[in-house]
Amino acid sequence: MKHGKPISWIENPKAAGIAHSKAVERYFPQGTAREAMEFHRQIPAFRMTPLKNLSRLAKFLGVGGIWVKDEAERLNLGSFKVLGGSFAIYRYIQSRLGTHEPLRFDDLMNPEIRTKLGNIVFAAATDGNHGRGVAWAAKTLGFESVIYVHKLTSEARIAAIQRNGAKVVVVDGTYDDAVRLINEDAQKNGWQVISDTAWEGYTEIPTWVMQGYTTLYAETQQQLAAQGAIKPTHIFMQAGVGSLAASAFGFYAGLFGADRPKMVVVEPDRAACLFRSMEIGDGKPHGFPGNLDTIMAGLACGDPNPIAWEVLADCADAFFSCPDYVAAKGMRVYGVPLSGDPMVVSGESGAVTLGALTFLMEQNEYAPLRERLGINENSYILLVNSERNTDPDEFRQVVWEGGHAVPGEYRKYGNPFQRG
Repeated sequence: MKHGKPISWIENPKAAGIAHSKAVERYFPQGTAREAMEFHRQIPAFRMTPLKNLSRLAKFLGVGGIWVKDEAERLNLGSFKVLGGSFAIYRYIQSRLGTHEPLRFDDLMNPEIRTKLGNIVFAAATDGNHGRGVAWAAKTLGFESVIYVHKLTSEARIAAIQRNGAKVVVVDGTYDDAVRLINEDAQKNGWQVISDTAWEGYTEIPTWVMQGYTTLYAETQQQLAAQGAIKPTHIFMQAGVGSLAASAFGFYAGLFGADRPKMVVVEPDRAACLFRSMEIGDGKPHGFPGNLDTIMAGLACGDPNPIAWEVLADCADAFFSCPDYVAAKGMRVYGVPLSGDPMVVSGESGAVTLGALTFLMEQNEYAPLRERLGINENSYILLVNSERNTDPDEFRQVVWEGGHAVPGEYRKYGNPFQRG
């Protein structure tokens, strides 16, 4: 059986020539991350998630350092997604009240304010994690929610959304079908959609979602500073519609300008809409055809977020497309660390960037790519574990049973940095 290469890649020459991106200035203006963090810190039980240092693995692979921002325990929801959903709901409430003044979390529970707001039903389409975050935020603030999921969404992810008080509707189609249907039904029923992807006439809330994610990177920079570091040299970021990647690249491009880290987008090869958009090369976002059948459920998106694409088209230095076995390898490397490194429990979508990095450093055929990206023993790489094992059955199938094994021709034994 012929297997796909671990990494298919395409460079973005535009990124190297842009010192200041207009898209970054538009969607991530100065003060955005501070505002998001100030809101999130008021949420009951909110805690900074750990930045884990995989120093032994970094030495093993021949790079200077690997940092992993571990979102597995974010508010005990297993994913970073709640940062975007909760901040977007907060900004929507601000807008509905007609104020730009900061509101405390407690203010949102004030009976007088609740009377002004009336009954709001928040709605979202999801692969699992975004819907869970929106449902949690709505429930915490005393609102109802309706979440649409596609037909391949696991029972475990559906149950997690329902435990947070949402009504769940299963759509006979893909994630993108669920996005289109919930928008139609929301208009009929008067629901307020909180989506992490945009479409014509609907860009403000997805922008707020992306801005909410910047809390993650503001925390990361505080944690790096505590270790005496200024910034990573490279960021590998997984992507579905591209909102998380755009938030990372927007944050770092806004903070460091032309001196920003090198930035790499990593997607499933069966849902590589951003890779395909770059490959077509007309500057526009393009959908990915097919049924999006990948174990990386959180990344199984066929249509890019067009406003995220604007940022990525300016700032992403390269786009990677990877088969499922790359994510599976990342899960196992995280879960069985080298002696002295911390363990990370990561789901399929959270682990693909580590998997891609290991193949990039192990395989001789990627030496030109390493050189193009400037990845060597002086490189310090930031990854984000975007989810824990939100589908426990799939997690055990991969980690316990060896599912989606690395094809024989791409296996390495011993120290891969001793390439000979």
